[in-house]
Amino acid sequence: MKYRYRNAVLLALFVSASLAISGSAIAFDLNGAWASDADNCAKVFVRKGAQVSFADMSDVYGGGFIIEGDQITGKFARCRIKAKKDDGNAINLVAACASDIMLQNVQFSLREVDANTVIRMFPGMAGMEIKYARCPAP
Repeated sequence: MKYRYRNAVLLALFVSASLAISGSAIAFDLNGAWASDADNCAKVFVRKGAQVSFADMSDVYGGGFIIEGDQITGKFARCRIKAKKDDGNAINLVAACASDIMLQNVQFSLREVDANTVIRMFPGMAGMEIKYARCPAP
């Protein structure tokens, strides 16, 4: 009886671990440089050593952001992701952001279109969306 119980517990742990691993494997990967116009990736982002950053005058060619782990970097602000929830093809983030003049919490709502495209939605502003494309490494 003891062995049966132990085997059942081990099986339950194994199944739980397998589901957790497979669940994390299918989560959408946001890491990378994202531009509002895929054709302008090389004008928005540059590589400085091992680091990807914004090119001079990048805002002339559209918006963008860089995600590395729990960090989101924009042209004028840097954020740390405090919470993330994947809900089907929707990704909701809460981030603590700092710019030169203020600190604030910001909610980001993204919808996955495909592996290299997301749409940022603005809750409470019907029809307001911005499409972003993942850029190849500069």
